[in-house]
Amino acid sequence: MFDFITVACAVPDVGVADVAFNTQKILEKLDEVKDTTASLICFPELAVTGYTCQDLFNQKTLLDEAASAIGKIARKSREVKAAVVVGAPARLNGQLYNCAFVISRGEVLGIVPKTFLPVTGEFYEKRWFCSGAECDVKEASLPAFGISDSEQTVPVGTDLIFDLGDGIKLGIEICEDLWTPLAPSTFSALKGANLIVNISASNETISKRQYRRQLVSQQSASLLCGYVYVSAGMKESTTDLIFSGHSLVCENGIITAENTDYIDSDYLLLADIDMGKLFYERQKNKSFHDCASLYAGKLDYRTVGVKGAESRSDARHYRVNRLPFVPNTRKEREERCLQIFDMQVSGLEKRLEVTKCRPVIGVSGGLDSTLALLVSVKAAERVGLTPRDVVGITMPCFGTSDRTYNNSIKLMNTLGVTAVEIPIKDACIQHFKDIGQPENKYDLTYENSQARERTQVLMDYAGKVGGLVVGTGDLSELALGWCTYNADHMSMYGVNASIPKTLVRWLIDSTVSCNLFPASVDVLKDVLDTPISPELLPPDENGKISQQTEELVGPYALHDFFLYYVLRFGFEPEKIFFLAEKAFDGVFDKQTILKWLKSFYRRFFSQQFKRSCLPDGVKVGSVCLSPRGDWRMPSDAEARIWLERAERINA
Repeated sequence: MFDFITVACAVPDVGVADVAFNTQKILEKLDEVKDTTASLICFPELAVTGYTCQDLFNQKTLLDEAASAIGKIARKSREVKAAVVVGAPARLNGQLYNCAFVISRGEVLGIVPKTFLPVTGEFYEKRWFCSGAECDVKEASLPAFGISDSEQTVPVGTDLIFDLGDGIKLGIEICEDLWTPLAPSTFSALKGANLIVNISASNETISKRQYRRQLVSQQSASLLCGYVYVSAGMKESTTDLIFSGHSLVCENGIITAENTDYIDSDYLLLADIDMGKLFYERQKNKSFHDCASLYAGKLDYRTVGVKGAESRSDARHYRVNRLPFVPNTRKEREERCLQIFDMQVSGLEKRLEVTKCRPVIGVSGGLDSTLALLVSVKAAERVGLTPRDVVGITMPCFGTSDRTYNNSIKLMNTLGVTAVEIPIKDACIQHFKDIGQPENKYDLTYENSQARERTQVLMDYAGKVGGLVVGTGDLSELALGWCTYNADHMSMYGVNASIPKTLVRWLIDSTVSCNLFPASVDVLKDVLDTPISPELLPPDENGKISQQTEELVGPYALHDFFLYYVLRFGFEPEKIFFLAEKAFDGVFDKQTILKWLKSFYRRFFSQQFKRSCLPDGVKVGSVCLSPRGDWRMPSDAEARIWLERAERINA
C-alpha cells in the first residue's frame, strides 16, 4: 500500500555447527512472521551452520546437513507470504562458498556468493571459502539441496537482482562486501536494485556499532536505496569474539529501525520502508541516472522474478514525524537550529558586504519579524557594524495589540538597534479616502492596504538611510500565498524564505536556550507565547489579538506537513492524507486533515504567481520555493486533478 514494504530482520539463537538446532530456530522465526505484513525476511550470514565453525566447514557431514537444511527451509517457506534470505555454505563445482540463498513459496530462486572474504585481524575466511568473483558456476542443481528430484537448476552468482514486484528490485551482499571501496551493492544499484540486503556476521568491538551505523546509512544514501542489515547474534562462539546481533533498516541515509540491545539475539525486528521515497529520489536525481548510464552498460546482471513477495504493508511499523522540518530530540533540534541560524546570518552577511547597506526591518512583535531581526543583528556584527546600524521600524495600525507593540519596542531596545516608530493609521485612512474604501469595511482591501503601506514605508526609509529591507516572510506563508502581493511579499533579501513556520518558533527558542541574546531573553519568551496573527483587524474589546492566522488559513503543523511531502517527494494526495492520519492521530480527526489538505492544494496552486517573482533568499533545507532554484511552476497551472483525488478520499 502506497509503495511501502515490510521487512523483517530475524536473528535466531545459534548452536555452532548444530544444523538441526539452527534449522529449527529458523523455522520458528518463519512461523513468527506468518501473521505479519512482511514481504521479506532476512537471516544472518551462515545462519544455517553458525558463522564460527572454522575448520568444521571442511567437514562433509556439516555441509551435507546444511544442504538438507536449505531444503527444509524452502518447504517451510510455502507457508509464508514472504521471500526469505538466509546464509549457508554451498559447494559449487568442487569449491566452497559463503552464500545467501533467496527462497520463496517453496523454491530456491537464487544463490549469491560472498565476494570479499576478510583475512585480517580476527578473520580468516579464505581458509575455507572462495570468493564469488572467482565463481564460474552460473547455475546449481536443486537436488543437491534435497529440494527436487528433477534436474531443476537455480541461478548462482553475484550478478543477480531479484524482482519482488511493485517496482522493488532486491540486491544482496554479504558482510565484508559492504566494507570495501566498491561494494557489490554499488553495481547492483546502478543496474536497478533499490533495496539492498546485507546478511552479516559482524563481531562487536568498542565503537564498531556506531561505525557500522554510519557505513550502512551512508551506503543507503549514496545509492538512494533501502538497506536492510542483519547480523549474527550473541549465541555464536565466544572463543575469541563476541557477536551482537546488530540489525539496521535504512532509507536513503536515515536509520528507520534498529534493534535496541547492544548485545542481542533471538528476536524479530519488523520495519517498513517507504519505497515511494526511493522511487522519487531515483527519478529526480540525474547524477544517479548519469552514473548508471556511464557504468551500468559495462555490467551484466540477471533478473530473477520472485513470486508471492508483493508488498502487503500497511505501514504500521513506519514512524511518521509530525513536524518533518523539526528534529525530534532537543539536542538535535538545538544543533540543527543553530546551524540554520548561522546559515541565515551568513547569507545576509554576504549581501551586506556587497551592497554596503545597513539592515532595515519591519518589527511587528511576531515570530517571523523577531527571527529576521535577530539574524540582522548578528549579520551586522559580522560585517563590522554595530547593533545601532540596524534599523527596526514598528508601524502600529488598526490591528496592533498592546502586547505585540510593547514586545516590538522591548525587543529593539534590548538588542540595541535603532528603533523607529512610524504609525501608519492616518496614511491608511487617507488612502481609503483616495480609493473610496469605507474605514469600517473589514475586507481584503482594508487588510492589504495596511500591508502595502508598511512595505512602502520600509522601502522609502531604507532609501533614505542607505539601507536594505530584510524580508520577514517564511516558507509556509509563501506556500499558502499568505502574504500581500507587492507588500510583505516583497523585500531586498528574505532571510526566512526557506524557513517553515513550525521551525521559526524553534529557531527563536534555540537562541534563548543558548543565550545568544541575553538581554532579550524575557521578551523573546513572550514573543514565543504570542498567538500567530497578521494583526490587520482591530483588537477585541479587551485589547487582545482578534485575528488569529491558524483559525483562518489552518494549522501550520498540517500545512507544513503537506508542504514537505508535496515538494520533497511529490506524493499523491491519498498518500499524504494517509501519512498525516498516522502522524496526527489523536490531534486532528480525519475530516479536519482532509479539509485543510484540500485547502492547501487550492492555495498552493492559485498563489504560485507570488512565488514566481520572489526576492532573493537563502536556502537552508531540502525544501525551498525559489523560482530560481528548487521550484519552477507555471502560475496558471490547474489544481483540478489533485483536488479530484483529494475529493475521493474517504474520511
